[in-house]
Amino acid sequence: MAERIPREESLRRVHGVGALFSAAYGNVGSSIYYALGVVASFALGLTPVTCLIAGLIFAFTAATYIEATVMYPEAGGSASFARHAFNEVVSFIAGWGQMLNYIITAAISAFFVPHYLGVFWPALHHGPGDVIAGIVLVALLAALNVKGTQESSRLNLVLAIGDLCTQILLVAIGIALVLSPSTLIDNVHLGVAPTWGNAALGIAVGMIAYTGIETISNMAEEARDAKRTVPRGTELVVLAVLGLYILLPVIALSAMPVTQNAAGHYSTELGTTFAGDPVLGIVDNLGLGSGLTHALRIYVGILAAVILLIATNAALIGVSRLTFSMGHYRQLPERLRQVHPRFNTPYIAIIVFSGVAALTMVPGKTDFLATLYSFGAMLSFTVAHISVLRLRQRFPDVKRGWKPPFNFRFRGVELPLTAVLGGLGTFSAWIVVMALNLRTLLVGAAWMLLGIAVYYFYRDHCDLPLAQTVKVVTPEPLGVEEVEYQSVLVAFEEEPFSEEAVATAARLAARRRRGIHVLAIVNVPIHLPLDAPLEERESEAQSKIEQAKLIGGMRVTGRVQRVRPGQAGQAIVEEARAIKAAAIVMQLRYRNGTPLYGKTLQHVLAERPVRVIVAAQPGESVRTAA
Repeated sequence: MAERIPREESLRRVHGVGALFSAAYGNVGSSIYYALGVVASFALGLTPVTCLIAGLIFAFTAATYIEATVMYPEAGGSASFARHAFNEVVSFIAGWGQMLNYIITAAISAFFVPHYLGVFWPALHHGPGDVIAGIVLVALLAALNVKGTQESSRLNLVLAIGDLCTQILLVAIGIALVLSPSTLIDNVHLGVAPTWGNAALGIAVGMIAYTGIETISNMAEEARDAKRTVPRGTELVVLAVLGLYILLPVIALSAMPVTQNAAGHYSTELGTTFAGDPVLGIVDNLGLGSGLTHALRIYVGILAAVILLIATNAALIGVSRLTFSMGHYRQLPERLRQVHPRFNTPYIAIIVFSGVAALTMVPGKTDFLATLYSFGAMLSFTVAHISVLRLRQRFPDVKRGWKPPFNFRFRGVELPLTAVLGGLGTFSAWIVVMALNLRTLLVGAAWMLLGIAVYYFYRDHCDLPLAQTVKVVTPEPLGVEEVEYQSVLVAFEEEPFSEEAVATAARLAARRRRGIHVLAIVNVPIHLPLDAPLEERESEAQSKIEQAKLIGGMRVTGRVQRVRPGQAGQAIVEEARAIKAAAIVMQLRYRNGTPLYGKTLQHVLAERPVRVIVAAQPGESVRTAA
């Protein structure tokens, strides 16, 4: 992969096992701040058991994702697995289910942010304040994503570590002060509190505690030595999350036991009083004294709100990337993946699906959000498990970089037990959610039928076969079809973004571990100092890098470089040498059908430090230079 300069290195989220673990835990670990109360409202005293069972299903699902991701290290998760295992229809069903996951993750994360900020403003702790604040939050983040504002990977890493340490601290204090095995046993009244139906629903809903597992596949292209780091990093995430998601309910139900009121109804404050901020409920019931409890409440409230804010933003980013990917494979109308003419972000997808997320918050029902998430997640996960089983059957002789333990042979095919058990678990949970929650069944079914209808009519309108994989037409690189490069540099000066240039680079760097590096150049006028504030130009240059990442995936890196007028060509040549690029891709502009060979392109062609590929505008040929 192309080497990066130190500035870009700081933006890269995943290098080795430690960085991959931190990034994955940051996505998965945030869900405890809302999942605990939702699960307890159904499972009552069996909450630790339901979290354990859901955790085992999560572990099986993680194994499935590792195997398929190492085999096909590309973004897309279950949709990508299904494409390789079956066809485009199954891939769309998995992708549309993922879309629901992202939307509900954004909604439920945003909905719980005001609950934790209720430590400062009590009006946010209940409706309508929580709903209004959540909708405003989604709207603001959508606007920021349309503009193309980046996340801070360093901040995310620090917060993930702080979150992990905070949860470990709460568990340690809880074990020392409130843990009571006898209370935990007394909490359970099998078949009554909870009922068998609610216990089963608690397991299905408990899967929301593992929101973010799709990031395992999405980070594969960033991992160094994916065959080693992806499995190891994921294993650490599973161990950490599974351990905490069992211990925290144990502490919580020791401090807030199940009680029966005069009417004979069983409940726990964890699923009632503190359903909107369960971790604050743990803090309040640790018996630390008023002063220390107040300070810890403020700390946890701020930390939880920030982490849930980042989770909301990550979900909106996931929506935009998934929409762009599905559009690239002609699964969704081109209009949805259309990019903003100024910000170069898929603004229509962001606006549309952010609006859907806001609508799901209007009822103000956390159980509805939780069960709807389970509907989409269990469907996607089930497709992922089935896809791995199908891949084992279709390509038995293909060498796999990683296999889970406990494989067995069935009709001459070696199958992973984890995929079988995981598939049975996720499919059963999907059935339970639909059988026990009619509203979720109706809304979830309507969502899937809407997607299938859009897919069918779009493909029919474009005269495309339903099941065949068809990508968006991009220019074919002339004379380089059989050549793949270890690293490719894509250079942009201050001209409009060229999707063709990035698509050509992606074709050249077609294999798993090939790298694409984007150099976006900003020309600084001679009458200004080189470090003069040029926010608009910097933003435009950075947006080209972000748009390239939407097209090429996470293997795309990039940086913005300032130069004086006339120095862009030399800057591109030096960058190619510095990162040891094997090829340079530049775009060729036309005026009235006549190609314009600018000074920058002429300089690069004259120096020619490596092979130079010139990508034309749509309708023109792609030219190459040796």
